[in-house]
Amino acid sequence: MSPKLKATCLRGFLMIKNYLKRLIVINKEAILMEVLSISGLMQILMKTRNTDEKWTREEKTEIKKYLRNIAKIIPAVAVFALPGGSFLLPILAEVLDRRKTRRL
Repeated sequence: MSPKLKATCLRGFLMIKNYLKRLIVINKEAILMEVLSISGLMQILMKTRNTDEKWTREEKTEIKKYLRNIAKIIPAVAVFALPGGSFLLPILAEVLDRRKTRRL
């Protein structure tokens, strides 16, 4: 892959990441309220941020199932329930994390 193509792809990824973060921040309170209303969802979402362990396939499936339900109320969440949305879940976890610094 040429350096120019690599730089273009990186810029595109960063643009999408910033857009999604902005979308989540706008709806943060509503999303957080819905996530907290589902027992255990916040713990699973924060697993990678708290322990640096990756989500298992079952956990990703469970997260996506809950996000599909939340997307019926808050359409901005639908992008995470789509195929490939698992790659974007760390962005959701980062924005919803209520701590100022990350645990080590």
